Amino acid sequence: LMDSLHLSIPLDVYAYLLKECTQLRDAESGSQVYSHMTQNGYQPTLLLANRLLLMYVSCGRLDSAHQLFDKMLLKDSIIWATMIAGHFDNGEHVETLTLFKLMQEQCGLLEDASMWGLIVDCVLRACIQTGDFELGTQIHGLVLKMDKRIFNKGGGCSDDLFIGSLLINFYRKLGCISSARCIFEKMELRDTVVWTNMIVVYSREEHFKEVFEEMGRSGSKKNNFTLSSVIRACGRMGDEGGGRQVHCNAIKLGIESDQFVRCSLVDMYGKCGGTRRTNNVCWNAMLTGYTQNGFYNEAIKFLYEMQSNGVQPPESLLNQVRIDCGN
Repeated sequence: LMDSLHLSIPLDVYAYLLKECTQLRDAESGSQVYSHMTQNGYQPTLLLANRLLLMYVSCGRLDSAHQLFDKMLLKDSIIWATMIAGHFDNGEHVETLTLFKLMQEQCGLLEDASMWGLIVDCVLRACIQTGDFELGTQIHGLVLKMDKRIFNKGGGCSDDLFIGSLLINFYRKLGCISSARCIFEKMELRDTVVWTNMIVVYSREEHFKEVFEEMGRSGSKKNNFTLSSVIRACGRMGDEGGGRQVHCNAIKLGIESDQFVRCSLVDMYGKCGGTRRTNNVCWNAMLTGYTQNGFYNEAIKFLYEMQSNGVQPPESLLNQVRIDCGN
């Protein structure tokens, strides 16, 4: 309509149209908008170039993104983050690392740290996928230069938690447990994700129990991923007693029906009691968990559900339920 009326189209209209094309994943229309803009004598501003680049990578048009990227004389942190994240999200892990190395050569440490977290996230995960331990440790060194608060007393912002958790996960995935523990111990502020990561780090060793107990003493909230990680670790260790305790904890927190928790329970009881006993053990453990935590009405309802499914609890458990529920 504006064309037919021979009206000049302002740049903010082009920016809006490119944003719409990005949301619709419509690269073809986005390219038409870009062509129209250049035909009308506009050179894309940095903002428009960012919008166009984001549109291409969001649509998986990485070749078009590279053509535009290579023509850019000025590249800010958003441009680099868009290219790095776009390639990672499209499974191009080697190219993700190549772009990061190119950014380091051309820019060094970014003065604008607003995109740093996103870049570190993508590059560390790409290092995990490619097994590039050396580059990952270099990222660790860059993090120390960019934000020493992560490892110094007096820190504790959300970025500290995010990047610290990323580094723990990187070292865990590549089998360097001592480095993961070192980072964990130097973090003054620890959230649920950080604690859960460390539990997974030690999931093949007895130390996971110590971390779980320490987490409880710290007052950090436990979620479904925390408990499912501990339950699976108990299964690997053949610790049915410990698994039962965590099962009761899940019931108390109201997350025993979570799919991750349930899968870990089946895995744990199967490894500890044999596959033929798994279902009965799960039923009995859940019934025990209800009574031990004072959920007596739920225990009675669950007992009827067991019987309707053909599961008969042992007489000793029935007697305990009668006592706990006041006959």
